[in-house]
Amino acid sequence: MAALPAPAGPGDDASAVLDELSRNFTYWAPGPGNGSLSSAWYRRNQIHLFGVLLAILGNLVISISLNIQKYSHLHLAQKEQPEPCFKSVLWWSGALLMAIGETGNFAAYGVAPITLIAPLGCVSVTGSAIISVIFLKENLRASDLLGMTLSFAGTYLLVNFAPNITQAISARTVQYYFVGWQFLVYVILEILVFCILLYFHKRKGMKHIVILLTLVALLASLTVISVRAVSGMITLSVTGKMQLTDAIFYIMLVIMIASCIFQVKFLNQATKLYTMTTVVPVNHVFITTSAIIAGIIFYQEFLGAAFLTIFIYLFGCFLSFLGVFLVTRNREKEHLQQPFIGFGNIPGKQMLDKIQPDSNGLSYGTLPGGSDSTKIQSGEKKEA
Repeated sequence: MAALPAPAGPGDDASAVLDELSRNFTYWAPGPGNGSLSSAWYRRNQIHLFGVLLAILGNLVISISLNIQKYSHLHLAQKEQPEPCFKSVLWWSGALLMAIGETGNFAAYGVAPITLIAPLGCVSVTGSAIISVIFLKENLRASDLLGMTLSFAGTYLLVNFAPNITQAISARTVQYYFVGWQFLVYVILEILVFCILLYFHKRKGMKHIVILLTLVALLASLTVISVRAVSGMITLSVTGKMQLTDAIFYIMLVIMIASCIFQVKFLNQATKLYTMTTVVPVNHVFITTSAIIAGIIFYQEFLGAAFLTIFIYLFGCFLSFLGVFLVTRNREKEHLQQPFIGFGNIPGKQMLDKIQPDSNGLSYGTLPGGSDSTKIQSGEKKEA
């Protein structure tokens, strides 16, 4: 006698409603065609590795562009009559490379999860340090080598232990997540925190770096959500499944542009008040953390992940954060040029006395143990 099928549970109705999600949202779990040696597993990892490659190349191009623009500023500053940077062909070359690098990052979000792409921003910082040592002849410090090693180790852990999922970002998928209770609660809390910080910043005049960069990070979370949605829908449209006619695409496009504009505004305020060695690492940590949280809440990228996988992933994030801090630590202080050479720093010369006497004394402007002529002149001034 054949066994009767088990009665449908309450979860079956929900999975029927989310039929598209169940087809396009595949987790790394044992099952038919889903093992670690199956063709489906390789296809998923090939897509993710392609996104990782796009993000790494994009961040390396951004680091090259930053060094080109830095060299352009130094070259213009050495001229007798400095010109605006926008009149320099070299500066525009750097700006063009910057746009190409950001395009690579944008495309990477369309094929890989946010929690995999966002932490790879450390490649831009470490790559910029390497390029500045090679081409701008900056000093290579022990902390730079340690920071680069930690960043590379963290990147390796991130790539290997990030959520192994394949999710086709369609208009229907974005709409479903957009009205989900998780995202609605997250947006309400984010707006509340943003308004409180904005009140202290505008009304109370508080310009602490944590306040400014937290505002940037809150906006960045909306940016990565919208970038992932827009890039994913464009990618799906290119494959033949048109998604650009849905209203949610243009809603996400507006959110992406608006959040980027205000993000740059608050970031510029932070760079004017604080040094880049302070802003860059703190901003990297804040933005990456907010992006990971946004990916977990909106796209549910850690759903079903094992605790050990999450722990190693977070440890990889910590290593990359620490590496960025070490690479950027006290870097600007080494670039300060002294307007003079100290007498005691001249090779082969030793200076035991003060080179500059008291300005109120009669020997002001003379060297210690000066010639007889200087002593006679000081004596004549004393008699007068």
